[in-house]
Amino acid sequence: MSVVTIKDVAARAGVSPKTVSRVINGEAHVRPELRDLVQKVVAELDYRPNAFARSLSSSRSYLLGLFIDDPVSGYAADVQHGALMGCRARSYHLVVEPVDLTAPDWAGEVRSSIAALRLDGAIVAPPICDDPVLMALFAEAGLPTVLVAPSAAPPDFGTVRMDDRRAAQEMTDYLLGLGHRRIGFVQGPLSHSASARREEGFRAAMAAAGLAVDETCVMRGDFTSRSGMELGEHLLALSDRPTAVFAANDDMALGVLITAMKLGIAVPENLSVCGFDDAPSSRAAWPQLTTVRQPKAEMATAAVDILVDPEFRRKAGGEGSHLMLPHEMVVRGSTGPA
Repeated sequence: MSVVTIKDVAARAGVSPKTVSRVINGEAHVRPELRDLVQKVVAELDYRPNAFARSLSSSRSYLLGLFIDDPVSGYAADVQHGALMGCRARSYHLVVEPVDLTAPDWAGEVRSSIAALRLDGAIVAPPICDDPVLMALFAEAGLPTVLVAPSAAPPDFGTVRMDDRRAAQEMTDYLLGLGHRRIGFVQGPLSHSASARREEGFRAAMAAAGLAVDETCVMRGDFTSRSGMELGEHLLALSDRPTAVFAANDDMALGVLITAMKLGIAVPENLSVCGFDDAPSSRAAWPQLTTVRQPKAEMATAAVDILVDPEFRRKAGGEGSHLMLPHEMVVRGSTGPA
């Protein structure tokens, strides 16, 4: 099979190779109708730009870095998938850089990686996107950076997130609507800013309903199923146990579900359990888990768009884009009437 070239794309689209190059590289000053036409022809011909040749002919490397603390977690897998899809659509490549903030010289390692890779931009996932030292390293390098689900929206960085507080409030409202009044809440770790926002949403819904939160039913987990199992044993051993447990992520919710099965407590007949994230495991459990779908992959794809596409940034609100993507309530079999 012959290799499709930029001249082939230009000839099919009826434009100059320079116009094709501008569209592929995400440059401004291309009319929207021409941009759409070129992108359509690129897809039809399955044109793949030569990354090495592109980097030689410009000041860019066409490499983006994804900085993440735990590359093998379920959350990281969804973020990586979204970033990869975004890079593929933009003819960029992705480099995944693990960052262990407990390592002795992690800052030096990150600084070396930024210098050696000659990245065009960085995507930083939680919880490390809230670390001020790491943020200072990106600022020092002058590297365009987008934070995924940060605690705040720093003016020097782009951000993509969802409204964790509102989503948790909606989930709690759903449980209240089922008649639950004594609701347990399993918190996430303090290192994740989303944990606090989800707890705020839970407490706001309870307060709006005129209900006091029993602090014996609120416990701190670490986003692992093991912590959910351990805390589930405590919550379900209470003399006046909760009729529903809302965990700040799906892994902990599944831990509570496992403990309920171990103790012979029927779900959802005698206990409702819900989580947050819509991880693949939430659909593998039985009963399947009611949860909040967090648009993890979509957030990572949007981060790529912000970094490499001026047109996207313009449509999304200009320089230093801060995007809020929608969440979704997913009701399954693990919740029912009190």
